Amino acid sequence: MLDDHELAATLATQAGALLLGVRADGFGERTGDEGDRRSNTFLLEALRAARPDDAVLSEEAVDDLVRLNRDRVWIVDPLDGTREFGEEGRTDWAVHVALWQAGRGLIAGAVALPGLGVTLSTSVDPVVGVRPARTHKVVVSRTRPPESAAVVAHALDSELLPYGSAGAKVAAVIRGEADAYVHAGGLWEWDAAAPVAVAASVGLHVSHVDGSPLMFNQERPWTGDLLVTRPELAAAALAALR
Repeated sequence: MLDDHELAATLATQAGALLLGVRADGFGERTGDEGDRRSNTFLLEALRAARPDDAVLSEEAVDDLVRLNRDRVWIVDPLDGTREFGEEGRTDWAVHVALWQAGRGLIAGAVALPGLGVTLSTSVDPVVGVRPARTHKVVVSRTRPPESAAVVAHALDSELLPYGSAGAKVAAVIRGEADAYVHAGGLWEWDAAAPVAVAASVGLHVSHVDGSPLMFNQERPWTGDLLVTRPELAAAALAALR
């Protein structure tokens, strides 16, 4: 029997392997649709078998509001970064698996980066990636970089670093490749839950851009904005955002 941390990591990794198989057959928009469908089916069936009493909130499934009355809810994104998944050569896409518990918030999570052969999770001893001696970097959307990210980058004397999926962006901060991720709006709980769980477990600052805490398993599963940064930069980033 795997514990919750191990289960999140195992399922995210296995879904990632499934997605690599889908991707091997070709690239394009249909590839992304097929990947979403197959990964979602796998995760729902695996969670039903492993944790039959828990509810699941998935981007690719009908939202069953019974979850609002459950003590434990898995929050999953079967394929975060569908656009990047459909582009040959890109590795900035992910699989998210997180667990929320009533009264405690996020208690486990994993972000698989199948294109890199890496899974980051709360199942390992918490340690944030060592920051190399370089200019600060702020990761942003490669298609819709928000003005707030530029504000933080200016305050931290940083460079903007475009990435694909939300999971890949947070993973870049966890791994020490970047120093902050700012998203002005547009995130759902499945976009944020697993990356936030892992980031918090390694000691990174995670919050809304106004510094308020993130909430999950809400009736409308909307996260909105997000700030993830190294703790020593949090005060400066929040001041710039204000």
